Amino acid sequence: MLDDNSYLLAIYVYVGAASVMLLYLAWWLSRHWRAGWVSLVVLLAAALLLTPAYPKAGVSTMAPALIVAMFQIATQDIEAAKHALRPLVFMSGMAMVITLLLNMTVFRWSRARKARVQSRET
Repeated sequence: MLDDNSYLLAIYVYVGAASVMLLYLAWWLSRHWRAGWVSLVVLLAAALLLTPAYPKAGVSTMAPALIVAMFQIATQDIEAAKHALRPLVFMSGMAMVITLLLNMTVFRWSRARKARVQSRET
């Protein structure tokens, strides 16, 4: 069993690795895709990788909800994984809402600015 220090170290390593992976994903996708699609994919990946959940009832430590849900589905059934699937669905929905808001505000302004600059140049 993990003591407090090793548990915190494991969480820090996991969150750090997930953050580096998300930054690399954002950089790689931004070279080929529009900003709206990049934000959707990166925010959904962040929701799936970084959402925490309790592994089972009565446990005070948390683990990534995606891993908890996969193990619960593989070893028991989907009913046992509902406690981990609820936060995943909620955070995925929040990622979509944030992407929609970004597309309606920030990315729209940048597209309009690019269009004005291009029309002035021609």
